[in-house]
Amino acid sequence: MAAEIVNPHSGSGTEVESVAGDSGEPFDPAFALHRGGKMAVQATVPVRNKDDLSLAYTPGVAKVCTAIAEQPELVHDYTWKSQVVAVVTDGTAVLGLGDIGPEASLPVMEGKAILFKQFGGVDAVPIALATTDADEIVETVVRLAPSFGGVNLEDISAPRCFEIERKLQERLDIPVFHDDQHGTAVVTLAALRNAAKLTGRGLGDLRAVISGAGAAGVAIAKFLLEAGIGDVAVADRKGIVSRDREDLTPVKRELAEITNRAGLSGSLETALAGADVFIGVSGGTVPEPAVASMAKGAFVFAMANPNPEVHPDVAHKYAAVVATGRSDYPNQINNVLAFPGIFAGALQVRASRITEGMKIAAANALADVVGEELAADYVIPSPFDERVAPAVTAAVAAAARAEGVARR
Repeated sequence: MAAEIVNPHSGSGTEVESVAGDSGEPFDPAFALHRGGKMAVQATVPVRNKDDLSLAYTPGVAKVCTAIAEQPELVHDYTWKSQVVAVVTDGTAVLGLGDIGPEASLPVMEGKAILFKQFGGVDAVPIALATTDADEIVETVVRLAPSFGGVNLEDISAPRCFEIERKLQERLDIPVFHDDQHGTAVVTLAALRNAAKLTGRGLGDLRAVISGAGAAGVAIAKFLLEAGIGDVAVADRKGIVSRDREDLTPVKRELAEITNRAGLSGSLETALAGADVFIGVSGGTVPEPAVASMAKGAFVFAMANPNPEVHPDVAHKYAAVVATGRSDYPNQINNVLAFPGIFAGALQVRASRITEGMKIAAANALADVVGEELAADYVIPSPFDERVAPAVTAAVAAAARAEGVARR
């Protein structure tokens, strides 16, 4: 079976409807598109007659079941397991909407599933759970895992998301990937590599400041350090995450131990003075004087949606490279550039997990897609660049083999 990427309930897709039917309210294309859901299930084998039926179902299916019972690894060859991902959420951190619950999160999870299919050729099933208890989520996913080749955790609030991902990966031998953390980090690193290359610098020459110490901010900080950045400081609502603060959660305490080598304390604005890179994953607004205080040739990656922490018009006054999370400006930092290819590569080699090396390989491959076209307004490719998914898939598969987590 495969996840269909069209709305089977929308006829030709050209009818006009209002969310309120014939109430006279204006047409809203978002509601028109979503009516009936955005995906369906499609068979990959025909069932046209009794011979087809006897092969697809009983009695023919029994032979396959018996073979899998005797050799469990055959499940990857004779079911869809090796090409399907569970997209799991509890609805607590959905896009910019926050804690809206599992039912309200389902349109986003459907959207994620069709992006997996469209951009990576990977089938995905949305699973919205009616619990926010970390242990209950872990136990539920562990019990569902035999049906899937990987688990994509989505829109689960911090700090629970860190615990859930860690516990699941400890218990499962399939990849577990929290996209809000790692997808964002991979695309950010790719754009940062190219921005540094454009300005004649290396990652080791850069000091970055991250606004936001949630899932994305923590993951980006750790990933940039893994990749070799010179220094990175993270700021939350109360200022720079530093060792001298006594109000830190365990996650932030761990972060304070590995970041901020310069020993800064105080506000985000303090950290930005002389910084080479600003990475925004928090919302809010950074004052223009703070942006102006950054180093010459700085990079501003203001990724909050729909309102970037630094408006591009302001950022361009001071920065050599500007990126946002929006599609209507150049250099969009979009997770869809990463997660379809990462999972496609991991599934291709039946990887047991997604390692740091695999993620760095994905970031490097993504950066390399830009190639000789590199420019200030083109440090990261478009999600619609057909070179992206194959490049990331191949790089991740190769890295999995090199790191010994591939099983074929």
